[in-house]
Amino acid sequence: MEDRYWVGFFLVFSCLVGALDASAGDSDPIYRTCVGQCEKSGCVGQRCFSHCNFSSDGVSFDGPWYKQEPLYLQWKQWDCQSDCRYYCMLDREREREALGHDPVKYHGKWPFRRVYGIQEPVSVAFSALNLAMHFHGWLSFFILLYYKLPLKQDKKAYYEYTSLWHIYGFLSLNSWFWSAVFHSRDVDLTEKLDYSSAVAFLGYSLIMSILRSFDVRDEAARVMVAAPLLAFLTAHILFINFYKLDYGWNMQVCVVMAVAQLLLWAIWAGVTGHPSRRKLWVVVIGGGLAMLLEIYDFPPYEGYMDAHALWHATTIPLTYIWWSFIRDDAEFRTSNLLKKAK
Repeated sequence: MEDRYWVGFFLVFSCLVGALDASAGDSDPIYRTCVGQCEKSGCVGQRCFSHCNFSSDGVSFDGPWYKQEPLYLQWKQWDCQSDCRYYCMLDREREREALGHDPVKYHGKWPFRRVYGIQEPVSVAFSALNLAMHFHGWLSFFILLYYKLPLKQDKKAYYEYTSLWHIYGFLSLNSWFWSAVFHSRDVDLTEKLDYSSAVAFLGYSLIMSILRSFDVRDEAARVMVAAPLLAFLTAHILFINFYKLDYGWNMQVCVVMAVAQLLLWAIWAGVTGHPSRRKLWVVVIGGGLAMLLEIYDFPPYEGYMDAHALWHATTIPLTYIWWSFIRDDAEFRTSNLLKKAK
């Protein structure tokens, strides 16, 4: 459950990473001139883009429907402005490197190199691996409960937190899926879906940390704990989607929820006699160390691997340990309940 904490922290920064529109790179006069010329001519150096004959929504300026931008390009949002910015950024970074200057951010992001149109290929790969690891963890949890541990006469599991962890599994898969999509292409829609799913996951993680650390098993009590938090999460997600995506406010919300989880899981791991509490500490300490990668931000190595991508990599083994703890907790609680029933 401590993973909750690390996942909490992971999600903190997942929901915090907001692209601010003013950075050193896009303020560079040479870069701005390059982009301006490209949007008029459709070319950066010897590279010319046929879709610069189209508007940013994929509609031809002066042609019939069959000359409109291909659907797959529209979906990827590879419009004229995007390609102009991308190739002007690459050319400007080569010039800066030749002068001995370090890379700078453009429109809030480091200068990543695309791979088959994917904006941040390494982060996408690690997000996909995290998705796979969570799916493996949830599936092994499901198999343990319904095929290995004893069941009640009505074929339900003895473990009192079964349904709650199933919801957790779904939210974790949803969060990592949109993380992969967002890192594949950062547009308004994918950004909001990534942020919203991260906030939902982090908020639910906080609810789970309260319910499990205080051993809340009564359904009415669970509703009383969850209802105000769910109401707040719903209001917050609606706010960032339909009113204003305020990065500062979103950061504060995420930090408060993550710190609260951290404290709950850390205290619970310290006072509980749970046989697998050491796994909790591994996840807590590992997650805390991994967060240093978010604090110490550095540009992508060779245009592919940055601190955020490495952070995604560290969450893969932590996810495995976390789901291992959840399975151990299910076995431990089931064993205790069976002993009491005898």
